[in-house]
Amino acid sequence: MRRSPSPLCWLPVKEEYLPLTQTDVLSARPSFAEKLGIPRPLLWGFVGLLLFMVGDGVEAGYLAPYLENHGMSSRDVAFLFTVYGVAVSLSSWLSGPLSDLWGPKRVMWIGLAIWSVFEVVFLLLGVQVNSYRMMLIAYTLRGLGYPLFAYGFLVWIAAATPPRQLGSAAGWFWFAFSGGLPTLGSLFASFTIPVIGEMATFWSSLGLVVAGGLVALLLTHEKRGSARLAPRDVSVRGIFFGSISILWREPKTFVAMVVRTIDTASEYAFLVIMPSFFTKVVGFTLSQWLQLLSIVFLSNILFNLASGMLADRLGPPHRGFHRGLPLGAAVSVPVFYYRLPLWPITATFFAGPPLAGIFYGGEPCGLSCRCRGLVPQICPPEKAAALSALGLGAGASTWVGPAIVTWFESWHGLEGIIWIFSGLYAFAGLLTLYLSIPEHARDYARKAAAKAKAQRAHGQDIYEGRPALH
Repeated sequence: MRRSPSPLCWLPVKEEYLPLTQTDVLSARPSFAEKLGIPRPLLWGFVGLLLFMVGDGVEAGYLAPYLENHGMSSRDVAFLFTVYGVAVSLSSWLSGPLSDLWGPKRVMWIGLAIWSVFEVVFLLLGVQVNSYRMMLIAYTLRGLGYPLFAYGFLVWIAAATPPRQLGSAAGWFWFAFSGGLPTLGSLFASFTIPVIGEMATFWSSLGLVVAGGLVALLLTHEKRGSARLAPRDVSVRGIFFGSISILWREPKTFVAMVVRTIDTASEYAFLVIMPSFFTKVVGFTLSQWLQLLSIVFLSNILFNLASGMLADRLGPPHRGFHRGLPLGAAVSVPVFYYRLPLWPITATFFAGPPLAGIFYGGEPCGLSCRCRGLVPQICPPEKAAALSALGLGAGASTWVGPAIVTWFESWHGLEGIIWIFSGLYAFAGLLTLYLSIPEHARDYARKAAAKAKAQRAHGQDIYEGRPALH
């Protein structure tokens, strides 16, 4: 026994436990952030993530119309978004095993560097000189950046958050994630484009991303994020293979991946096809479209946050709430298309169209709500691998949505695409009936809780349910 740095606590010096600091001991007392469901040691990470995603989302609502207005066909734009989405999907999967191998914080640094470097290449050698080839290369490589940063932080949350708080913490993650991409990002662009122009707004996104990345990485000092998460006896091959083999070793993770893909596929498809529809067919100005987009996704993040907190209160048995929302999403997509454009574009713009947008934005969150809290609990010994499956699904949605536009727009038009997504949401709602915590996972959780209780009794760990370092 050796005295820990804190005068309030004694801690056995063992390799698998970190010494407690004064900050660690004080964090045992619930702060205002923790009462909201935000783990206090990760607070600045959430703030930085929000800023990072605001920067990433600045272009979301107007990149497609900008490129089309500069001579690119809608099919080429959809293909650019599709290839970008493939890179996002690959990187989303890699975020889990790389975090296991190197620690989430290092993975986040890599993601920040990739995004920043290839954004400069994309703007200088692609957009400014109107080179489609360079845009395709740079934008695709830039797509590797934000998932490493964002989903690396999600793995960090899963590793450092007690199970009783995980639903709320995940809700705040998606609040920050979607709050930036595209909610506040589009709102930011709607105000800056009329003032500084479209190109300068592209460059401003770089500043926001760098600022957010530095806030998250320099001000967050939670120790688990800087360490390897996988046991030392697990090989690199085992880490990467485990993040793929979990899809068939635990089929529920595969189902969750499919559901997560469908969840936001329509959103990324609409970012490609809806700007032209609303600005050229319906009659919105670009600023009105960007503001509407912000309202749509604001409803999404508020529903996500509220449902995450509700899940922590109600627990897994109350599944009807989450199962009803996906079926509502199947209705919300055609409502968004058929009903919203019927409102006149007048001074009362905000009195009508956002209602259908809010309905559409809020309903699909039932899919991700069902997945995000359950997936880490389905495979508690392999949280990073399970979250990789969820990240793979989230990343896949970024190319599946634009790919559906590429494949089906010329055959069925926008109306056909609307009904394709409506059918997909109904299918995903049925898949959620299969998602539940298996009995072997419940047994593991009970044993882990008993072990944590014994450790606390000996003064070894003040964080309830928090796993020790391997």
